[in-house]
Amino acid sequence: MKVWDGWIRLFHWAIVLIIPAMWWTAENGEMTWHMRLGMVLMALLLFRILWGFVGSTTARFGSFVAGPGAVLSYLTGNRREEAEGIGHNPAGGWSALALLLVMLAQVGLGLFSGDPYDGATGPLNHMVGAMTAGWMTDWHEIGFNVLLGLIGLHVAAILFYVFVKRENLVTPMVTGKRKGGAGVGGMESPSVTRGIVCLAIAAVIPLWIWFGAG
Repeated sequence: MKVWDGWIRLFHWAIVLIIPAMWWTAENGEMTWHMRLGMVLMALLLFRILWGFVGSTTARFGSFVAGPGAVLSYLTGNRREEAEGIGHNPAGGWSALALLLVMLAQVGLGLFSGDPYDGATGPLNHMVGAMTAGWMTDWHEIGFNVLLGLIGLHVAAILFYVFVKRENLVTPMVTGKRKGGAGVGGMESPSVTRGIVCLAIAAVIPLWIWFGAG
């Protein structure tokens, strides 16, 4: 049955490609490309936020952001929560949300980071003082390490499911389909037009910033 729509899969694999590319451009002094990729990442994240409210049933935040009790129950071995849907489990939902929030923070900090005397500054660096920009630059670097930790946890969880629980979580993110239990309904997806509209809206703010906001 269907579990992930095409928009979610496109978002997921775009993130898989763009994070290493942003690391490489930063490490090799390709800051113009680093900032361009940052704008693309911002558009992707804004799209994901919009899609989390109006997208397919498994993509919506309300379907996978569970309360503390549900998470604790799942982590202690009660798997009844999984019968409620075919998307993220309660713990995986919070992992996905944490990744989104840290990436958003990274983009936000990057907009103001940098040193104008070095020639590498974010597009909104001129809107803050040197001390604030320096503080944001430091946290931008720290934040990337936090992001790496979350990515490592994400990959470890996938490997745990593959080798211990014998459940492949990667193939459904490629094909959009997985096996479902009895009585579990598949994903309900909105129209393609809605996805295009969300993507267009998500692109407006990065373009506005890149072409001279402030």
